[in-house]
Amino acid sequence: MFLKVQLSWNVIIPAENMNVKGLLLQRAIIVRLMEEFAVKKATKELGYLLAVTTLDKVGEGRVRQQTGDVLFPVTFTCLTFKIFRGEVIEGVVHKILKHGVFLKCGPIENIFLSPQKMPGYDYVPGENPVFVSEKQSKIEKDVMVRFSVIGTKWIESEREFQAVVTLERDFLGPV
Repeated sequence: MFLKVQLSWNVIIPAENMNVKGLLLQRAIIVRLMEEFAVKKATKELGYLLAVTTLDKVGEGRVRQQTGDVLFPVTFTCLTFKIFRGEVIEGVVHKILKHGVFLKCGPIENIFLSPQKMPGYDYVPGENPVFVSEKQSKIEKDVMVRFSVIGTKWIESEREFQAVVTLERDFLGPV
């Protein structure tokens, strides 16, 4: 699910980037905010940080005594992406193994679909392994699959989410 949130961060501008012209200062604040935004990647509460949409407010800068750098409080609006238990979404198959299927959905690359959660599908090994149903529906690499989220897990060290999903509801499976 996409979320629109407003955040407040502190942006530090090194003293050597300070300039009398306000336009260059505003540019330096935006560039620094974007760099920090990209590094943060995701948070447990908000999900994946996708894009800054607006810079709402830049507060008055405060000079840091030890370094001479200037700290600016900024408020901005951004888009995030987070999946929730029970949500029905679509993902693309990127790996098929005997013990299950791995899918990607937006920035989430570790979505696992177990054979036990694919009723009616059987594993067919080979050079390009697939799961095939009695109705000849195939789950293979690069196929779009609609699924329901059973649970998610936040991995702090990787700053990313993992999810376990199922096809055990109506209208789920290859699209």
